[in-house]
Amino acid sequence: MSKRIRKVIREMKFDNKGFKKALLTFAVAGAFVMPASADSWTIKREKLPEPAQEMLTTYFPKAKVSSIKIDKHLLKKTDYDVKLTNGTKIEFDNGGKWTSVDCKKKEVPSELVPTVVKNYMKKNLSDQTIVAVKKNTLSYEIRLADGRELKFNLLGQLQKSSTTDEELASDEAEAEEEV
Repeated sequence: MSKRIRKVIREMKFDNKGFKKALLTFAVAGAFVMPASADSWTIKREKLPEPAQEMLTTYFPKAKVSSIKIDKHLLKKTDYDVKLTNGTKIEFDNGGKWTSVDCKKKEVPSELVPTVVKNYMKKNLSDQTIVAVKKNTLSYEIRLADGRELKFNLLGQLQKSSTTDEELASDEAEAEEEV
């Protein structure tokens, strides 16, 4: 036992019975907390749910798995974080459905981008490529190659743009300077 721990124990003046009780309480609590958030690492695709394996084979057939992090949560189901050797990161839920794909500087396979988002991009930002996509229950978030982040509702309507807000602020500042 370290000197610091011994000092704390002496200062607390636990009697033998109280100390044992406190120690037992911490040991039991630790036994439940530690395995509840245990993560494991592997490079074997077979450790992923079947839909996740199929998604990797379909959209990233030549890419090799660099690592798979299996997140086991206490109250939440298991998540899978996959890193490919080309730098792509993909997150899967417990059922093996992808929740986010981040290809860094490369384009996300177009089949993974919702049609409503592709239509918006074709009409408004045809010169840009999508390098990351994340799907939530009520929205899609995408990141473009130029760094802009866009959020769409399920109908494909733009809800938020990180650059649009910044551009509006800078345009207003410029307008005030001219006055």
